[in-house]
Amino acid sequence: MFKYETIIYWSEEDQAYLAEVPELPGCMAHGDSYEAALANVKEAIQLWIDTAREFGDPVPEPKGRRLMYA
Repeated sequence: MFKYETIIYWSEEDQAYLAEVPELPGCMAHGDSYEAALANVKEAIQLWIDTAREFGDPVPEPKGRRLMYA
């Protein structure tokens, strides 16, 4: 399980829930529901980490802050 801070909020403009992971630059996802956005961002985190490792980029350790904002 990932312990990266995740911020989930409703975007009126996109008409979707957006999930952002501030500790992983550019890592975000969306979904039609809060739960879908959370599931999608978990997949995005794994892809972000896999890509960073593939290119030899550092993967930051989670800072241990709040895991989710709503």
